[in-house]
Amino acid sequence: MKYIVMAAVAILMSFSIQAQGRNKDLSTENKKAIKLFEEATSALTLKDYEEAESLFKQAIEKDENFTDAYIVLSELYLERNDLKSAKTQIQKAISIEPRKYMAAYFYLGEINVSESDYDSAIKNFNIYNQSNPPHSPMVDRATRSLRNCFFAREAMLNPVAFEPINFGPEVNTKYPEYYPTITVDEKEMLFTRRIEDANAFNGVHEDFYVSDKNGESWSKAQNLRGVNTLMNEGAPSYSASGKLLFFTACQLFDDYGAGRTGFGSCDIFYAYKEGKNWTEAMNIGGKVNSGVWESQPSFSADGKTLYFVRGKRSGKGISHQDIWFTELTERGTWTNPAKVPGLINTPQVEESVFIHPDGESLYFASDGHPGMGGLDLFVSRKNPDGSWGEPINLGYPINTSGDENSLLVSSSGKLAVFASDREGGYGDLDLYHFELPDNVKPQPVTYANGLIYDAKNLRPLDASFELIDLETGKSVAVGTSDVSGDFLIPLPVGKEYMANVSREGYMFHSENFKLNDKDISEPYALNIPLKKIKAGNAVVLQNVFFDTDSYELKESSKIELGRLVSFMNLNPDLAIEIGGHTDNVGSVEDNLALSRNRAESVTKFIIGSGISEDRVSAKGYGETAPLESNDSETGRAANRRTEFKIN
Repeated sequence: MKYIVMAAVAILMSFSIQAQGRNKDLSTENKKAIKLFEEATSALTLKDYEEAESLFKQAIEKDENFTDAYIVLSELYLERNDLKSAKTQIQKAISIEPRKYMAAYFYLGEINVSESDYDSAIKNFNIYNQSNPPHSPMVDRATRSLRNCFFAREAMLNPVAFEPINFGPEVNTKYPEYYPTITVDEKEMLFTRRIEDANAFNGVHEDFYVSDKNGESWSKAQNLRGVNTLMNEGAPSYSASGKLLFFTACQLFDDYGAGRTGFGSCDIFYAYKEGKNWTEAMNIGGKVNSGVWESQPSFSADGKTLYFVRGKRSGKGISHQDIWFTELTERGTWTNPAKVPGLINTPQVEESVFIHPDGESLYFASDGHPGMGGLDLFVSRKNPDGSWGEPINLGYPINTSGDENSLLVSSSGKLAVFASDREGGYGDLDLYHFELPDNVKPQPVTYANGLIYDAKNLRPLDASFELIDLETGKSVAVGTSDVSGDFLIPLPVGKEYMANVSREGYMFHSENFKLNDKDISEPYALNIPLKKIKAGNAVVLQNVFFDTDSYELKESSKIELGRLVSFMNLNPDLAIEIGGHTDNVGSVEDNLALSRNRAESVTKFIIGSGISEDRVSAKGYGETAPLESNDSETGRAANRRTEFKIN
């Protein structure tokens, strides 16, 4: 409820200022009480809370009906976040003079919300609204708070299943742990821990810690060497493979020689994992970072979009925050950021953004949508036009009258992780996991992992890959394998995909595969051999399709053939042969003719795309060059193929 306290202090401060300037309007004529009150308000202005509290209480002892003293003393307690004491003072004041400080009913209602006493809050907000106050941010807040109260009462009558489980002492400590991120295979979790350190700025700093999953348990979290400094690092976001890390760094300059060059108070940085070590962190750049405040990055699993929070600082902290996004271009640069389109952002606070690997579910925290009172957790679904739909509140008791944030959801959708300071933890904020209600779960996602290697010597290769949804023709993931040839790609189930892999000096590789719902329990193995560009080497075009006994190209074939055209443009000295092959079903003559016609259809497409005729030839092989036995349907399917061969 920090927002409530700050808003209350900003307006209640006017009571003390006014009181000092118009003593004749005070609710007492006791001169000793007035003198003590004036001394108290001066101490409060200087933030000498202990002295001010003592003086206010002394003033009240001189006159127990001194309502101004009760009200401004409540201000002191609000600024110290002592809501219980503030409530007591407000109640005393309005019991004596119910109509003098109508704004007090607003703050009493806000305190009621923090206590989850929504019926009392509704009563007090209504009294405030019925006093016809002049329009102000407080009036707008009262309207939103009433909306939240009605929502919260209904939510508490219809609670969702919620059984949070603490990660235990291997992950959690007496220090705060928060902002987790997890690899798409759910085997490694990285999170932020705020620790005490006499050498750090202000004696504390935020560092990253990493824990590995061993069966059903998690290993002892270790400091992430290479990225952490004596400054603050926080809010991390892994790429799908866990080999690219985005994070936030604040206090960009200090006296310890550990500063990072930045554009604002907090910037987004990134680092790569090479083998077991991390590269030096680099600023993502001035196109994304600005002179204000950027934080809480979340990198999409397809490797294309970075979501983040941008806020503007005021004298009392962050005054407004929205969720923004930027996209990675083919040149490796970032587009100009924009606010996410649709219904997510409000004039209030949005933060703690997390894009699920399904690419269609965006989780975030907000106090601008109907909720329980503070920052609530929501999910929004992506519309076909790319905008984001009406946010869905995750429900009570996942959300409470306090602030909830720092949520992530695993690729499978079975594991949700968040930070909480609830009772029974190890100290301050701990990380917990729980199962999401069905209506706010993401689309199930599994992953493909494997190895890219040289087909002849089996040496691992770093190479670029792209996966395309065959139904829509849209790219769903792009990336590169590392020097070890390993790669990992998250994929929604129930779809058919085309995989294209390329590397300079090698022929591109393609294949297609389908992930059924049952595939979610196990990753899809996608080991890819690449052949060097060499005369005689051939590659099967796995994503060139024809109907049975037809040589008319299906529309879905044109994606892969476009890749072949690009390959030839990148290698202008190459000439290729397109070879058509069939199984042994039907006559030899018919199969030969069909294979030749299919090869010619592909050749016409390539020439029609701008490749010179003298660089492409067509040949039908019929059933004469099978890859596998024709005794099974699997073998016959493999033999029905189109290849390209280097001449």
